[in-house]
Amino acid sequence: MNELIQLLITWLPELLAMLLLTAASGFFSSSETAIFCLSPDELRAFRIGTVRERSVLNLLADPDRLLTAILFWNLTINMTYFAVGVFVTQGLANSGNSGWAALFGLISLIWIILFGEVLPKSGAVAFRKLVAITFYIPLSFAVRALDPVMPFFRATTRGARRLFWPGISRESDLTADDLEQAIDNSKATSEVIVQERQILHNTLDLGEITCELSMRPRGTYLTLPTPVSLKDIRGSDVSTEFVAVSNADATAIESVIPLASFSHIPEDDLHLKAEEVIHVPWCADLAFTLQQLRDNYCHVASVVNEYGETIGIITHDDIIENVLFSQASRAERVLQRAPILKVAENRYHVDGMTSLRYLSRQLEAHYEPQADDAVTVAGLLQEQLERLPDVGDECSWCGLHIEVIEVTHRSRLRAMIWKEIL
Repeated sequence: MNELIQLLITWLPELLAMLLLTAASGFFSSSETAIFCLSPDELRAFRIGTVRERSVLNLLADPDRLLTAILFWNLTINMTYFAVGVFVTQGLANSGNSGWAALFGLISLIWIILFGEVLPKSGAVAFRKLVAITFYIPLSFAVRALDPVMPFFRATTRGARRLFWPGISRESDLTADDLEQAIDNSKATSEVIVQERQILHNTLDLGEITCELSMRPRGTYLTLPTPVSLKDIRGSDVSTEFVAVSNADATAIESVIPLASFSHIPEDDLHLKAEEVIHVPWCADLAFTLQQLRDNYCHVASVVNEYGETIGIITHDDIIENVLFSQASRAERVLQRAPILKVAENRYHVDGMTSLRYLSRQLEAHYEPQADDAVTVAGLLQEQLERLPDVGDECSWCGLHIEVIEVTHRSRLRAMIWKEIL
């Protein structure tokens, strides 16, 4: 025992250095795991959170820069740790303590694996939000310290790729038609079930469906200027799942208040809880919009027309619904009921908000949408009548006869639709 104590005292500075290096390695390991394990919902909440939470998002704005810095410092620390460990091991061996030298080498390896990697990463997964907001200050300094040499690392990576793999060329991209054909060919196999094949088809369709077809039109959600309080929302006759916060001239939406995600709704200053939105044109497809929402850690996109005015909003969940459900309906989401009701044989009540794409699928009408066509039943009636529809107005479309039976004060309408007998 006296011999062990004497050895510890002799190598105390080196042992303390290894303990500090282990702590530093655990810091970078846990920081990497915590930040990159944050879920999209947690990152969206960080956008309207505290200064620390928003600072974590700033670090994630350039994930390659952040990950390169973390890996560089972690590798440097671990190499230094092993260098000190080898120095101590060699010193013990040279002093005639070969047994202690072998034991120290084994313990030092297990120590850095356990306390520098495994335990910090495991704890960071369980407490990722706390770890991320606690460690962001020293982590940001570590990232900035590496900025002067970051161009050198990037140039080295490009040079190595050109030197060792000069013949690598980018493979040609598969088109949507190629993927559609591959999915159709899978019908002959037993590995892909019907539901999976339908989801794959729906995923590819995101590149063809525009935001105008899936958005929640303006007027179907509450829009208020700042400041917003709970009393402004009470008694509203439209959906309050989201409350849109408009700019000064009320032509654009700058943020939304996600009331459905609150466990407790404060009485005043609700606008301080608002989440930022991204702006996409009405003609943008859902695939592009979904990617923009994820890249910007947002949940809601404001759909604008060619004049920059907000004409509706579309949420991340609305887009995912188009993937998971074979017959997703924008009207059903807004109205909270089926938009097409069968009232008699070959007779259907249809809400004017129902998209023509959805209507044609439900009633098996042959419809090939064109770029300039109307997208809803109400839009079709306005296009054919060249005025706002009124009760009793009729028109024909793709073998269907449409008659307006109800018009509300918000210019919302309901129509009776039946298949024309040829």
